[in-house]
Amino acid sequence: MKKNLLFILGLCALFLQGFGQPQTALKISVEDQEDFSRLLIDSSFPLQSTLEKNGPYLVVKIRTEEEDYLVQRNSFKSPRVQNLGWSKGADNCILTIKISDPDFRYEYETRKEPHQLIIKIRLIKEMLQLDNPADNVRREPEPKARSRRSENPAQENRSSEEPAGTASEGLRTIVIDPGHGGLEVGAKGKFGTLEKDLTLDIALRLRSIIEKNLAYRVVLTRDKDIDVSLENRAATVNNNRGYVFVSLHVNGYFRKEANGSETYFLGLNATDEEARRMAYFENNSAAMEERIQSEEEDDIMMILWDMAQTAYIQKSGQLAENIQKELNSLLGTTNRGIKQAPFKVLTGVACPAVLVEVAFLSNPVEERKLITEDFQNNVAMAVYRGLTNFLRSYIQE
Repeated sequence: MKKNLLFILGLCALFLQGFGQPQTALKISVEDQEDFSRLLIDSSFPLQSTLEKNGPYLVVKIRTEEEDYLVQRNSFKSPRVQNLGWSKGADNCILTIKISDPDFRYEYETRKEPHQLIIKIRLIKEMLQLDNPADNVRREPEPKARSRRSENPAQENRSSEEPAGTASEGLRTIVIDPGHGGLEVGAKGKFGTLEKDLTLDIALRLRSIIEKNLAYRVVLTRDKDIDVSLENRAATVNNNRGYVFVSLHVNGYFRKEANGSETYFLGLNATDEEARRMAYFENNSAAMEERIQSEEEDDIMMILWDMAQTAYIQKSGQLAENIQKELNSLLGTTNRGIKQAPFKVLTGVACPAVLVEVAFLSNPVEERKLITEDFQNNVAMAVYRGLTNFLRSYIQE
């Protein structure tokens, strides 16, 4: 009888010890197949998720109403999935998955019973090898017997969502990003001027100046009034092996007297409240702007910042300084300085990268300047001079 009582008390103690502890809600595992990798997320609650590609990263946002839960993952060594981390917010869990090659495709499926999210990840280079198995067979060269075909197999197999253009041999590439476009009009001036139109005009002028004076290839993220997602702008840089990246914007603010030029480079924490506001406006997503506060912050931030851009932060700052100096000199606008902010378009970019806010479209005086050819030419020339000054020292290193 005493033994039975002790046994029951022992069970009760174990139950009470586990009571109130968070239950594992998300289990993450990675499995590799011959031509793809499968990431499996098992959940104890229904999954509502969104997926977003950003350079070599896949960001999975899972909405949850659970307040107290754990995230577990298995150990893995995958040729496609390099690493993954997570952060738990008040109503969501954000998984950040680093892929070994930025040229990848993914597809996913959500199941209800059991609650699962299944993500398949394929590398483009592996897909091309499967499509062209003969390319993997060694054979003697046939100089004159080859059939005519595209020099770039990726061009033949590109999906509609892949940014156009790949790197040319021999020439370094400068990528210019005219901010906004299509339905994303950006800031709007008192007289009806749209940011998307101004940035494209300035970008075209800048491209012309660079091509006339520098032995560089110039790629625009858009050369017409179309929608281009932020992740595809960054992907265009990496797909073309960009040497330098400049994103062009014009500013907007509720205070009409706000004026001047400023140049940004990437930073987790915004330099000031206005930089924070600007990053929020350009990203159009509070989740990408707010710093994540949780015990797992280091996990996700190590991945978010373990990207090629981390190696270029110092150089990005130098590029920003050079461009800002020339803007001050040529435009005669108020010097608002160089700043850091978590702009999404700069993340994942594998080269020195800056975002230039030329002037305030919300200021009627500066709007009148912005619509003139002289001012636009001066902006393009200022950015060009800043680029050339930076490139002199960058190439030497």
